[in-house]
Amino acid sequence: MSAILSVEHVGVRFGGLVAIADLHFDVRAGEIVSLIGPNGAGKTTAFNVMTGFLKPSQGAVRFRGTSLKGLPPHAITRLGLARTFQRTSVFPDDTVFDNVMIGLHQMGAAAGRAPILDALLGRAGAGERQLRVRAAALLDWVGLAGRAQEKAGALAYGEQRLVGVALALATEPAMLLLDEPVSGMNASETRVFVRLIRQIRERGVTILLVEHDMPMVMEVSDRIVVLNYGRLIAEGPPDRIRSDPAVIEAYLGQGSAARQAAAAVREAAHA
Repeated sequence: MSAILSVEHVGVRFGGLVAIADLHFDVRAGEIVSLIGPNGAGKTTAFNVMTGFLKPSQGAVRFRGTSLKGLPPHAITRLGLARTFQRTSVFPDDTVFDNVMIGLHQMGAAAGRAPILDALLGRAGAGERQLRVRAAALLDWVGLAGRAQEKAGALAYGEQRLVGVALALATEPAMLLLDEPVSGMNASETRVFVRLIRQIRERGVTILLVEHDMPMVMEVSDRIVVLNYGRLIAEGPPDRIRSDPAVIEAYLGQGSAARQAAAAVREAAHA
């Protein structure tokens, strides 16, 4: 299957600091690919380059064959590449349903429509009803239909992350980038999210995720790309990554949290 996303020898420098060096990999349409590595490996920096929040010092990113060079984030989203963020960004005093409606209205404005003006002039009509149907469908998709009229700020952390996913899915992406989607979630919330990731892929959306939860990564990924100090050190299916000496060494040298991650990698290798 052809690549939907190509990262072509990307480098990022902040002054004299090299954050990413010669990063290159592809994501094929329909895959679930994980981008992993110890803290400071350059994973979120890579995400920011792919989605237009950061300009690379060298190299290029292509989505569906189109160069993303110089494109702002909203233009990249319109091409079909959406993302979530490490931190939740809901409007806490608005309902869950209204959070999604706000997102849908913002996306309509970004696409050149004027939903607020339409509403003021009484022209919303069928368009507004369609947005409400879409919002309800998105909340049902992510499992929050029963919480639609609750304040978003009252949701558990994991549920707020689901609102963020609903907002990203509202753009009808061909590919979704998930930045540490299960960070801070308990085991039950993580299982729910893993099911959601698979359901999203079943609906034709390609997924690239950054995550530190190694068992979850090994369970859900078709392929894994591993960074260390901004460089690609390994790439392949979970079975190969589990036992890759360079991957285990990268985690073993990074402190207690990384040692736990390395232990999870080794444990998964013998599972």
